[in-house]
Amino acid sequence: MAAKRPSEPKLDPQEEKQMMEFLTQHVELLQEKSMLQASVREEKKLLVENAKMKKDIEDLKKKLQETQRRKAVKLHQERVLTASVEAMKMAVHDTSPPSEPAPRNQRSNTHTRREGRRREHRGGGDNLGVVSKHTPEAVRDPRPDVSRLDLRVGRILAVRNHPDSESLYVQVVELGDSAPRTVVSELANHVAPEQLQDTLVVVLCNVRPVKVRGVQSQARVLCAVHQNKMEPLAPPTCATPGDRITFQNYPGEAEKELNPKRRVWERLLPDLRTDERGVANYKGVAFEVRGKGLCRAPTISNGGIK
Repeated sequence: MAAKRPSEPKLDPQEEKQMMEFLTQHVELLQEKSMLQASVREEKKLLVENAKMKKDIEDLKKKLQETQRRKAVKLHQERVLTASVEAMKMAVHDTSPPSEPAPRNQRSNTHTRREGRRREHRGGGDNLGVVSKHTPEAVRDPRPDVSRLDLRVGRILAVRNHPDSESLYVQVVELGDSAPRTVVSELANHVAPEQLQDTLVVVLCNVRPVKVRGVQSQARVLCAVHQNKMEPLAPPTCATPGDRITFQNYPGEAEKELNPKRRVWERLLPDLRTDERGVANYKGVAFEVRGKGLCRAPTISNGGIK
């Protein structure tokens, strides 16, 4: 006879229930672990993609800067070439013999026109240089207007005393550019540094950088002045750094950089004033941040601007 198999032991219902609960919890833990690992992998993937995008952006930025530099160089070369061609034309014209003697008055006028062209060429095509007293009034250079100035709203980020002058401040000013600029001003004897901290000011941005007592100043903070009092002009409170200051009826484009030899800023100064309400203006036309308001001197009315 065949041997009988031993009967399999039966689990107690309570033990069977506990075992099922344990297996269920174990499966849930495994699922949570799997989801966590997937989340970590996704986070690492995103970090790698972000790093790649950042590198691509930096590469594009460098390419853009290089393209702008090449364009600037090409434009400069074209201007130099144009000036050289004009100089050669004038030289050929001056050395060619006249077909017949010109009357005395005509020779005088021709000489005046040639002299004017020579002066225009030496000045780079801009008629703001020294004009001969023999030049007719009709061809004299018009006086520059305020549209040549690159005026913007700036925010003073930091103020410190100049290391070599008690009357000067060294300010760090945000102007909406990629980096703030250093500006030296004569406000140390007029305004406390804490009053300037984080305030909005009007800044002339297209002046040529100069060293003031050993510190390079890259712009100019415009101030209202009256007798011995001086204070910075205040833009509208809703303005932001980089906003342009505009003037109605003067829509011209600002120069990239004012040439000190042309003395544009100095020639405009007499027409820059504050009116009886303290509003800054040029020949009666207000300094305006379009859509936001006018620029004013906080306490100085009927004063000058420097």
